[in-house]
Amino acid sequence: MYDVVLLSLASGAPAGSSACGLGGSCCGGDEHAGEAPDVDRSCAEPGTRVPVLACGDALTAAGARVEYVTARSDAEIDAVLARLDAPPRADGLTWPDTESKTRVVVAAASDAQIRAVVRRLVRRFAPPPSKRPADLPESRTVPDLPALGVLPLDPVRAGTPDDLAAQLGLPREPAAVAAAVLGDRTRRIDLLRTDAGSVTLDGTLLGGKSEDGKPLPWRGRVQVDDTVLSDGEEGILACAVGNAAGYASLDGLPLLSGADPGDGTVEVAVAVPVRTKSRFRRSRLRIEVRRARGRAASVLPRDGEVQFIDDGVAGTLNRKRSWWTEAGAWAAYVN
Repeated sequence: MYDVVLLSLASGAPAGSSACGLGGSCCGGDEHAGEAPDVDRSCAEPGTRVPVLACGDALTAAGARVEYVTARSDAEIDAVLARLDAPPRADGLTWPDTESKTRVVVAAASDAQIRAVVRRLVRRFAPPPSKRPADLPESRTVPDLPALGVLPLDPVRAGTPDDLAAQLGLPREPAAVAAAVLGDRTRRIDLLRTDAGSVTLDGTLLGGKSEDGKPLPWRGRVQVDDTVLSDGEEGILACAVGNAAGYASLDGLPLLSGADPGDGTVEVAVAVPVRTKSRFRRSRLRIEVRRARGRAASVLPRDGEVQFIDDGVAGTLNRKRSWWTEAGAWAAYVN
């Protein structure tokens, strides 16, 4: 019998909290509309969304012990993830328990919430460089992280970009998620670690827009392994750093050509305006997209701050940022 924790991230997180990955209100909350009045959910907090309760019912019906947890801080996420620890190692490192009977389902209202939990997994299990163990894969800085169940709380809407669960082909319906979590099939997925101490699961899009929606050119050095896509002297309209394909285009302009979260590489694209001249015609401005793949990428802004969106979270960058691939580092339960 499995112990399953249905982990939600609170909508009322304190200001500045990173529990939801968005610094506060990000969950929203349907109440218990439509649920049967004779179902005992005394351990579920008020405001738990209907898909979470439906998934819990399916897990309970299959014989699992279910606990509902709503985390309002990184510390509360860590308390749940601590149940996935193996017994202490001789070298003092905390390592995942491959035989654990506890499974965690992340009830996610956004990709940022999935990232928030994976980020805490990385921080929990990544060994310090000075204590790198011999059994860690040569190309990785983290061990194989424990698999997570992912329960998307919002439906896929026509005309909107696919969320991470849709891109990865993960089950969406509560009963299907429950079946996957109680099964033995997982999919190992790449993640990108960053020198800012975080992770990226889908991708990052760098570059802002004016009030009328037009891209604002910025300058920066963009490099993938030994390939320089921009030397920092020309204007860039957009730069996409992709692990998956959520940032494959910008206003209809194709950027990433085929980012794959299972190929062990990061794909980077920059869109650069280039003026072309003809002998008999006026010069024309066209958009040139340059692409490269590799193990690591970096962006160094040249002119102050650059706006970005990372796994749905907005921010600004005013110093060098590096990403590197951790191939197959995290995993999700699949049917």
